Amino acid sequence: MGRGDLSGAEWDRLTSHLPKSGQRGGRWASHRRVINGILYRLRTGVPWRDLPVRFGPWKTVYERHRRWSADGTWDEVFTAVLADADAEGRIDWSMVSVDSTSCRAHQHAAGALRRAPRVPGKRYTPRQHRPDEGLGRSRGGLTCTIHLAGEGGCRPLALLITPGRWGDAPQLIPVMERIRVGRLGGGHPRTRPDHLGGDKAYSSRRIRRYLRRRQIRHTIPEPQNQQANRQRRGNKGGRPAGFDKAIYKRRNEVERTINALKNSRAVATRYDKRAYIFQGAITVAAVRLWLRA
Repeated sequence: MGRGDLSGAEWDRLTSHLPKSGQRGGRWASHRRVINGILYRLRTGVPWRDLPVRFGPWKTVYERHRRWSADGTWDEVFTAVLADADAEGRIDWSMVSVDSTSCRAHQHAAGALRRAPRVPGKRYTPRQHRPDEGLGRSRGGLTCTIHLAGEGGCRPLALLITPGRWGDAPQLIPVMERIRVGRLGGGHPRTRPDHLGGDKAYSSRRIRRYLRRRQIRHTIPEPQNQQANRQRRGNKGGRPAGFDKAIYKRRNEVERTINALKNSRAVATRYDKRAYIFQGAITVAAVRLWLRA
């Protein structure tokens, strides 16, 4: 077994959730060998063509990853692994935190610019990147942003990719809607944590109304300008948001989750042109964290 390959225990947890064989043509090549190749590329960030020969043809490894990223296989595996972890009591629902991290896009991930739609009255129409590829210009250059919700054990429960210039607050609700952990014994999947934590970027009336409607207790600090605005409105400003400093200290768990994901170089730096392939890479990194637990 090479460095970074799946151990026997990890493979036993994963193998039952993988497709059994190809729907057309011959049988799949060894799942374990191919997945180890995907993990090697994820950990090191090497080009697909530079994969060591012990993983087999590089194109087989790449096509397996690309196909499973496109058809949702990796998402299904992630969902199944979460269900197993919940059945074993390995998910810490007592505190779930949300945060985001920016990933610099490699020059090979940029792709070609395309002409923006022509605006009447304007002679110049700048070129821009496709909006569905999750790339955007920010202070750090060409970047994308990973939004995620992490549980108390420093492992991700939900992931979302947006262009780098997008803000954090508008993505909290989409990220929370992605938390759906199935139950092996049947019944509705669990979608609500016991408590939610976030920094000042997630402080807004819309978010607090959403969390109250779903009956999710939360600890999100209120910026000074929002406090002053509420106090200026008097009784119409409502009550101050509850804030527990002891609980807020646990928000570092999601930052440690991000650090664990970014230990994979192909996550810390985006090398993939297509957003769905990069989403698949992040999902594989998340699955690996749960397999190691």
